[in-house]
Order: sequence, then C-alpha cells, then structure tokens
Amino acid sequence: MSLEAASIPVLIITTQDSTSSNLKRSYTNFAPSIWHDTFLHYADPQSLEINEILKEKVQVHKEKVKMWWKRSEFATKVPYIRDRVVEAFFWPFAMSSEPNYSTTRCMIGKFGACISLVDDTYDVYGTVQELELFTEAIQRWDSSCIASLPECMRVVFNAIIELFVEIESLIIDSGKSNLVLQHVKQAFSNMAHGYMVEAKWCDEGYIPTYDEYKVNGILTSVYPFLVTTFIALGEFATKEMFDWVFNVPIILKAATFICRLTNDLASHKFEQQRKHVASAVECCMEQYDISQEQAYEVINKEISNCWKDVNEAYLNSHDIPKHVLDSIVNLARISEFMYENFEDKYTNNELLKNYVATLFLDPIVI
Repeated sequence: MSLEAASIPVLIITTQDSTSSNLKRSYTNFAPSIWHDTFLHYADPQSLEINEILKEKVQVHKEKVKMWWKRSEFATKVPYIRDRVVEAFFWPFAMSSEPNYSTTRCMIGKFGACISLVDDTYDVYGTVQELELFTEAIQRWDSSCIASLPECMRVVFNAIIELFVEIESLIIDSGKSNLVLQHVKQAFSNMAHGYMVEAKWCDEGYIPTYDEYKVNGILTSVYPFLVTTFIALGEFATKEMFDWVFNVPIILKAATFICRLTNDLASHKFEQQRKHVASAVECCMEQYDISQEQAYEVINKEISNCWKDVNEAYLNSHDIPKHVLDSIVNLARISEFMYENFEDKYTNNELLKNYVATLFLDPIVI
C-alpha cells in the first residue's frame, strides 16, 4: 500500500467558543475505529479456557481499557477524536506480555489512547494561544489555566488528571506515591513541552535543523513517558531508576530515534497535505540540501546505527533490571513493525486489523 493510497482528507470545521468566534479549524478526518464494541462483547469462555494468558489479554480490553474509553465519552465531546484504544494497547503489550504486568499494560494503554488525543490537540486542533494555556495547565496541573478553552480541550485535560488519580490509587499502599507521581507527571509535562515546541515551529513556518528536530523528537516519541510509567508501576520504582530514565540513557535515546524516524518516514507525506510541522524528512532535506530519496537513505542509515546502539547498550547495562531493558528494546521493535514499508498501521488501522485479531481474539490451541 503506497503512502498516496493512505492519504487522509483534511476537513475544515467552524466552532464558537469562549476564546474565539467562528474560528475555522483545520483537522484531519482520521478513519474511525474498526473495532467498535468488539472487545466489550467478545466472549468465548470455552476458547478462553484453552490459554490463561490469552484470557488475560482479552479481559484487559473487555473490562478495563475499552470500557474506560466509552465512559469518557470522547466520541461525543472531542470533534477531532482518533479512536485508537485497541491499537494503543499494542505498545504496552509489546513492552511486556507477561501476566503480572497486566495492570501496567492497562494504564499505559489508557495513557496511549489519551496521548493520541493530546497529540491531535496540539497537531490539528488548538491555536498556539490555546495550546500555551493547555501546556501551562499540564506543567502546573491546574485546571484553572484552561477555563477559557473549548470544552473538548478541557475534556482531554480532565481525562489526563483522572488517569493520574488512578495511578495514585494503584500505588497508594506502596508508600511511593509522591516519588512516582512526581516523576510520571514530569515525564508527561516534558512530552507536552515537546508538542508545544512543534506547534510553535508549525505556526511560524520554521523548519528546524535535522539535529534540532531529533532533540525535540526524544520527547514527542512518547517513549520516555511510557518507560517512566512502566518503571513507576512495577517493582523498579526507585529514585535511582527514575534518575536513569530521565537522563535518557543511550538505549532509550536510540529507541526514541527509531520510533520518531520510522514514524516520520511512514507518515510525513500525508501529514504535509495539511499545515503540519516539518518532519525528520523535511528537516534532513533542508539541513543537508538533499533530495527526498537521499534523505530517506540518511534516515534509514541512522535507524540502522540506532539499532547497533540499542544492542550494545542492552548487553552492557548490567545494573539495570532486565525487564526495563526489555521494555525499551521491545518499544523499538514495535516501532519498526508499526511503520515498516512506509506504512502507518496506527493511523491506517485496517493494516493492523489481522494482527490484532490474531494476537487477541483467535486462540492458539496447544
């Protein structure tokens, strides 16, 4: 499937809110969820008894993540919604499929779906002025900052707050609430800061250098936040581990570059059909004064080098828990899968449908 065939139409909507009257907003008309209520109604007790791990996978979607999405009423309150709650669960399941990380997967899956809303809020909906208030609210965790913003943006912010409340309820008995919340909130704030930088670049028509783009891409890849959350909800939640991940070690930096660069290779053509920040491809072309095909070669070579960094760091990081290292390597692996062959399986979710069905719905008889 070519990138051109995967093009997504751009719509213009007119809104009236307390910040602006008849404001025209350009937003991407993402394909709807292909799952509907599959994971709410799917139940085959006989087949589920075949494999307890499969049962755990399906129950996560059926009772927790998908139900949370429906309760939040995003579909009726957020006009630029991208319903990818099932697809979002692919990332935490890729990080670790072991049954004892079920709760962690649920939380990261919810955050992943919510991050799609946050990303699209910065990418396709909010004005720079609105996004500055939205970012300030995230940095201060204070809803009063966004009282004047459109309802949909307030809904997204409140959903984030609710997820942090849920995290706190999960760890309240551990005695680590302050340590964990401090770092998870900071990681989310850092990610939002990266989105804000891109929003300003887009508004100003600024094309950063390839090197400048990659530095900010560490944050917008979302991986530092995902790994922080994985650590926070596991047995690894110590100050030393949080310090390690916040210093962005080589293995994490390389994994984030793999994510950011493979994503951009797959999505930059249809993203540039609307007003959108320059991707790694455009930044590389601009910095080195090269063609698009030459930029592809540069970026693919860098991805290959990043894999060498990931492998070397994995073998030499003896003082880091293996489950944490595995989660980072697996995030790099899922990026390669999601965006291989210039296809964005997350946005064009039809490309992912058979894989999801095979993994979560079709039991393997042993």
